Amino acid sequence: MVLLHWCLLWLLLPLTSRTQKLPTRDEELFQMQIRDKAFFHDSSVIPDGAEISSYLFKDTPRRYFFMVEEDNTPLSVTVTPCDAPLEWKLSLQELPEEASADGSGDPEPLDQQKQQMTDMAGTELFSYKGNDVEYFLSSSSPAGLYQLELLSSEKDTYFKVYATTTPESDQPYPELPYDPRVDVTSLGRTTVTLVWKPSPTASVLKQPIEYCVVINKEHNFKSLCAVETKLSADDAFMMAPKPGLDFSPFDFAHFGFPIDNLGKDRSFLAKPSPKVGHHVYWKPKVDIQKICIGNKNIFTVSDLKPDTQYYFDVFMVNTNSNLSTAYVGTFAKTKEEAKQKPVELKDGRVTDVFVKRKKTKFLRFAPVSSHQKASFFIHSCLDAVQVQVRRDGKLLLSQNVVGVRQFQLRGKPRAKYLIRLKGSKKGASMLKILATTKPSKQAFPSLPQDTRIKAFDKLRTCSSVTVAWLGTQERRKFCIYRRELDGNYSEDQKRREQNRCLGPDTRKKSEKVLCKYFHSQNRRKAVTTETIRDLQPGKSYLLDVYVVGHGGHSVKYQSKVVKTRKVC
Repeated sequence: MVLLHWCLLWLLLPLTSRTQKLPTRDEELFQMQIRDKAFFHDSSVIPDGAEISSYLFKDTPRRYFFMVEEDNTPLSVTVTPCDAPLEWKLSLQELPEEASADGSGDPEPLDQQKQQMTDMAGTELFSYKGNDVEYFLSSSSPAGLYQLELLSSEKDTYFKVYATTTPESDQPYPELPYDPRVDVTSLGRTTVTLVWKPSPTASVLKQPIEYCVVINKEHNFKSLCAVETKLSADDAFMMAPKPGLDFSPFDFAHFGFPIDNLGKDRSFLAKPSPKVGHHVYWKPKVDIQKICIGNKNIFTVSDLKPDTQYYFDVFMVNTNSNLSTAYVGTFAKTKEEAKQKPVELKDGRVTDVFVKRKKTKFLRFAPVSSHQKASFFIHSCLDAVQVQVRRDGKLLLSQNVVGVRQFQLRGKPRAKYLIRLKGSKKGASMLKILATTKPSKQAFPSLPQDTRIKAFDKLRTCSSVTVAWLGTQERRKFCIYRRELDGNYSEDQKRREQNRCLGPDTRKKSEKVLCKYFHSQNRRKAVTTETIRDLQPGKSYLLDVYVVGHGGHSVKYQSKVVKTRKVC
C-alpha cells in the first residue's frame, strides 16, 4: 500500500514545485483539503467525495488519478460535459511489484517506476463518448490506482468530475423521481405552465433542494453547467486555472490569461487579457433565461413570443453540496396571435386608427362600383408609420408616412385594397385615413414642408410675443391657441402636444387667440405673423397653430414654447 502513495507522488512531481499529500477520506483531513481550493486546482488527483471543475483543450487528452486503498470498496465516478461532447475512459492501473528487479528488496529509483506506470495501459473498466452526464458505478472495486482519461475532439471545453468511495452515504446529486419528465399543463400565446414531480431528496430525505427553470429557443440542456457555460454566470466554475505543465501558452491566451509570446499559428489571439487569477467570462449573445424558484414544482413562464418554439429544462440543485441533476426537458410552441379582422373603410369617410408600438393593423377598402382611381389620404398624428397598399394581392406602394400624405392609385373593376400599417419603434401611432374613389377636394389640408412656429426674440415684451409660420398657396383657415405652462410640464404632456391630430375642438375656448384666412401664390412669400397680447410677465406659454381644411378636418403645426420678459 505504501507503493500506491509513492506512485501518486511521482505522478504529481511534474505538476507542482512542492509535494502534495494525496487526498483521502479521513474526514478531518478531507474537510481541510476541500477548503484549500488550490490543492486540487491544477492537480491530476481527483479528491474523494468532492466535485472538481477543469478545462480541456481540443485534441489534448488529460489524465486524472484516483486511489482506492482497500479491496471490495464501492466506487462511483461521474463525468459532466459542460459544453462539447467528451470521450472518456476509466482504467485500473497495474502497479509494479514492491521488490526491485535485482531482488535486493529496495524500491527502484523514482524515475524508473514512474516510467513503468506511464508505459502500462491498464485494464479498461468503462468508456463513453457523448455529451450526457454519465457515470461508472461498482459496488466492489479492487484496491489500486484508477486513471480517468478525457478527450474533446470537437473544441476547447470544460467539464466536471465527481468520484467517491462512499456513494451510498454521500448521495451528492439530488435524486430524480420515478417520472423525471417535465410536463406542459397550459399553453397560451405568451405563457407556458410547467409542472414536474418533486425530488425524493427533498420530500423523503428532507435535504434542501432548489429548482431552476431554463428557457431558450435552441435545444434542451443535459446539465446545469452546460447552461452556465452559455450564461457565464457561475463564478466558481469559471475560476482561472493556475499555470502548469498541462497548459500551453495558447491555452492561457484562449481563456483570457496574459502571456509574453504567442505561437505564429495563434497570432489572432494577440489581444490584451485579464490578469492571472481573475475570473474569466464570456458574453455570448444567447437568448436563454435561467430562473431559480425555490422548492416549488410548478411554474408559469411569461413574456414569451407568440407562435414561437421554446425549450424548457428543470434542474434540481442540492443547496448544501451545490450539485445538480437534470429532469428530462420538454419543448412547446406558443399559440399564434389571434388573426386580425381588417377594419373596413367607407368611401369618403375619415377613420381614426390606433397602432400599438411595433405592431401591425390591417384596413380594407372595397369600392361598391367600378372606378378609375382610388385615393388615400393619410394623416400620421405622431411618429412615422409604414404604409403598404395591395390591390387584389399585388403590392402597389410601400412608404413611411410623416404628417399628411396623399396617394392616388389606378383603379380596376371590383378591385379590393388591403392597407397594412406598422407602428413606430418609438411608441404607439395614431392616424386619420380616408379612402375614396371620388376625390373632389382634399380631406386634409396640405402643409408646408416646414411646420415650425418662429418666435421673434427682439419683439418680446412683458405682455406679448410675436410669432410667424409658413402657409400654402391654397386659401386656408388658421387658428392660433395659447396655454400658460406651470412647472409640472411632464414628458407625457409634451408627447401629447406632439399629436397633430388633436384639433381645436379639444382646446378650451379661453385658450383661443384668433382665427384668420391666409394664402399666397408665391410660396416664398407665404408667411404670416401674429402678435399674441395680454400675457403675464416672466411666464411661459405653449402656442399651437391649426390649419383647417374642407369638412372641418384640421392639422396642427409643431408646438412652440415662448416666454415673456420679466422686466420691461
